[in-house]
Amino acid sequence: MGIRSVVSKPLAKWVVERQQDWMYRPAQAQQNWFQKLVEGGKDTVFGRDHRLKDVQTVEEFRQAVPVRDYEDLKPYIEQILHGDSDVLWKGKPIYFAKTSGTTSGTKYIPISSDSIPNHINSARDALLNYVNETGNSGFLDKKLIFLSGSPELTQKAGINIGRLSGIVNHHVPAYLRTNQMPSYETNTIEDWETKLEKIIDETLPEPMSLISGIPPWVQMYFDRIQERTGKLIKDVFPDFSLFVYGGVNFEPYRAKLFESIGKRIDSIETYPASEGFIAFQDSQTEEGLLMLLNSGIFFEFIAADEFFSENPRRLTIDEVELGKNYAVIINNNAGLWGYSLGDTVKFVSREPYRLLVTGRIKHFISAFGEHVIGEEVEKALQFAMQKHPETEVVEFTVAPMVSPKEGLPYHEWFIEFATPPHDPVTFAKDIDNRLIELNVYYDDLITGSILQPLKLTSLPRGAFQRYMKSQGKLGGQNKVPRLSNDRKIAEGLVQVMQNV
Repeated sequence: MGIRSVVSKPLAKWVVERQQDWMYRPAQAQQNWFQKLVEGGKDTVFGRDHRLKDVQTVEEFRQAVPVRDYEDLKPYIEQILHGDSDVLWKGKPIYFAKTSGTTSGTKYIPISSDSIPNHINSARDALLNYVNETGNSGFLDKKLIFLSGSPELTQKAGINIGRLSGIVNHHVPAYLRTNQMPSYETNTIEDWETKLEKIIDETLPEPMSLISGIPPWVQMYFDRIQERTGKLIKDVFPDFSLFVYGGVNFEPYRAKLFESIGKRIDSIETYPASEGFIAFQDSQTEEGLLMLLNSGIFFEFIAADEFFSENPRRLTIDEVELGKNYAVIINNNAGLWGYSLGDTVKFVSREPYRLLVTGRIKHFISAFGEHVIGEEVEKALQFAMQKHPETEVVEFTVAPMVSPKEGLPYHEWFIEFATPPHDPVTFAKDIDNRLIELNVYYDDLITGSILQPLKLTSLPRGAFQRYMKSQGKLGGQNKVPRLSNDRKIAEGLVQVMQNV
C-alpha cells in the first residue's frame, strides 16, 4: 500500500468528522454564511448600490437584492474587466471562469481567493468521503485521469481567464500531480478528437485506477480504446475501480458505460458549476448528493412552478420541502448576489440535506402548455429502457413539432442508440405512457387529442458527436440539452445528418 492511500484514511476521517458540525445544523451554517457575505460585500460597488450596510435580516436582503441572471450582473463584470476593484467582492477576482450562455454569449463568472477553496476542497472531500465510507483508498496510488478542458489561461485586466475545469487543474494538490493524467501538453490541445487520441496514447500503458469526466465524453474515450485494442476497459485497465462524473444524469448512459467497462465499479456523482461547487455524493448507499451548506455560499430556493411568476417566494434551506423541484439561487464569496444558477433540484433527505439534480429551469417543452421538464423525460426514458433491457442509449434530446405536414402536433424524440430496442414502436409507446403518468398536462393534451403520441427518430451512431462538433462544443464540459421549447437543436441534428 502506497503513502497516498495510507495517509488518505486519517485525513478522510478528519474531513468527515468536521462535516458533522454543519451537516446536522444546516440552518445555523447558512445563517453564518449569510452574515459573512453581507459583511464582506457591504463596501463594494454592488454593496453600496444595494445598501448592504443596512441589511440585517434575510428578508431585508431579499428586499435589497433581486434575483438576477448573468445579463443583470454583466455591468458589474464589465467594470472588473476594465480594471476596477471592489466591485462585486473585495479586491479583484483571481479568475474568471469562461462559460457559454444561450442568450449572453460568453459569460465570465468571478472566482475569488475566498471562493476558490469551495471548488478545490469540495472535489477533494468527495473522494475522501468515499475513502472514509468504503475503506478503499488504493486507487490513489495508481494513475488518475480527468477528462477536462484546457488548463491554458488568458489574461484581461490582470485576471486569469479560462474554463473552470482548466482553472481547477492548476490547483490539483502536489501529492496527486505525479499520478495525474493526461499530461499538461496534451490537456492544452483544443481540438477534442486530436486531444482524445493523444490521451489514449498516454493512458493505454498506465495503471489507470480513477477516471473522471462527463459520461458521454468518457464513453467516447472508452469507444476509441476498444476500437484500438478490441478489449473491454477492465482488461485494458485492470486497476480501474472508481468513476467520478457530473454534469448530466448518469442513468441513460449507465448500461452502455458499464458494458464497455465489463464489470461493475463504484462511482461518485458530483455537482460542480462555474458559480460554485454545490453538492457531491457522500455515500454509496444513500440516495442523493450532500448539499454543501458551509462552503462560502448562501443558498436560496424558488419553487420551479413559481419561478417565472412576478413575485416568486425565495426560501432558505430550512423552508424547502422534500420531493419538490426548486430553482437554485446562490450568493457567494466571489460576488454573485441573488444569482439564478439555472438548475433545478429536488431534495430527498433533510438530515442531512441531500438532493437530486432534476434539470434546467429554462430547458423545458411547453409549446402547448404541458411544461415537460428534464426530470420527466429522463424518468420516462429510463422506464422504457427497463422494460426493454437490451436497449442502450448514447444520447438523446426532445423537441416539439408544432406544425407537422400531417396530423396533430407531437413531441419528437431524437435518440442515438448503441443498441436499439427490438420493438421500437412499443419502446416509444412505453416512453409516452410513462410521460403521461408523470405529467398531468401532457396527459390532458394527449387524451384531449391536442397532441398525438410522441414520435421517435432514431439517429445513426456518431450523430450527436457530429452535431456538437458543428457547434464547436465537442468534448470537455459541454452537454447536449435534454429538451428545448423550439427546434433549433432538432434542425441542427437533421442538417448534420443530411451533410454526412
